[in-house]
Amino acid sequence: MRVFRTMDAGASGMTAERLRMDIIASNIANANSTRTEAGGPYRRKMPVFAEDTGADGPKGVRVVAVRDDQSPLKRVHDPGHPDAGSDGYVMFPNVEPVREMVDLITAMRAYEANATLVSTAKALASKALEIGRG
Repeated sequence: MRVFRTMDAGASGMTAERLRMDIIASNIANANSTRTEAGGPYRRKMPVFAEDTGADGPKGVRVVAVRDDQSPLKRVHDPGHPDAGSDGYVMFPNVEPVREMVDLITAMRAYEANATLVSTAKALASKALEIGRG
């Protein structure tokens, strides 16, 4: 039944956007982390989405990877910082809080749109069952 494929597509979108929001939260939390376990400053993370396809066509979306943003790190002169190099510069993460907030709002709106899709598909299926009973 097509209504279930619609629900699956919406649910997969909700799952992907939820992961995207979690990644954004991690980016914001690490906006000033100059030292990670791997060494060096934190790098902004980004999810990579792809179409989830099956034998009968598209089924929704899925996250295929979480990649590091390779844009340049911020270089700040602060000789008193414990992570300052011999030249007095500290490398800070490439996280821009304003950009992250815009991405968060976008992810929230996409999540809400997918939730509305699932809710509407559920209501349509319920109405179809009511018509079938009458």
